[in-house]
Amino acid sequence: MFGGHFYHATMRKSVAVFGTLFNDINVIRKSADGGVLNQVKVPLSYGPKQKFLARLDQEHGRNQPVALKLPRMAFEITDLSIDANQKLSKMNKIVETNSSDSTKKKVIKQYTSYDIGMSLYIMAKNQDDGLQIVEQILPYFTPDYTVSIRPVDSFEFTQDVPVILNSVNISDEYEGDFATRRVLIYQLDFTMKMKFYGPTNDNVNIIREINLDFEKFGSAGNTNIFEEMDFTVDADDTADDFTVTTTIDTTPAHDG
Repeated sequence: MFGGHFYHATMRKSVAVFGTLFNDINVIRKSADGGVLNQVKVPLSYGPKQKFLARLDQEHGRNQPVALKLPRMAFEITDLSIDANQKLSKMNKIVETNSSDSTKKKVIKQYTSYDIGMSLYIMAKNQDDGLQIVEQILPYFTPDYTVSIRPVDSFEFTQDVPVILNSVNISDEYEGDFATRRVLIYQLDFTMKMKFYGPTNDNVNIIREINLDFEKFGSAGNTNIFEEMDFTVDADDTADDFTVTTTIDTTPAHDG
């Protein structure tokens, strides 16, 4: 029924767009007199927080690898659900000019709206580092922040993607003796409003000629028949530069 391979890498683009929002956050450490001691760019990677916590649990003893650097951030996809509030008409199409052939159009006939759940994890060993990171994020979401992307590589149209901040949760994973590393985790849950697009067709013909036949009834039963009223556009014309030629063949009036 469906058939024909297509792939717009929508999920991969969603991950890339989401990660780009948070890939330039820094933490500053200050001395007691307020002077800046150092500035650290917070690493960001894709993956669940459990993976990083498991690595922290293994990093004890002199023979273990270099300890996981904190603070750091991680994010992952947590949910994918259809957006029932954005029911789109089946007649909606995305149409663009084919740059290589002026007699054709590029068309996407099917697309639908989905919500992609994303979770951002901020891991820090002290409260000040975690609070610095959180404060550099929260003011931009009111509660949404919108980015523009090109969802289909071969098309020029752009899509606005609202990224909505749903909740912020704080947890302290510190348990055990003094040898155990303390990890403060801030979890920010987001929703991305994405659209998934169907296959593209780059060779849709453009209607360049319209032929009308109609009758006009005059007084006293007279009838004027207008045949082959043609509206045509030249083959080399484009949407920005065209001329419409009209041809009308009319038969004279006759008695009914």
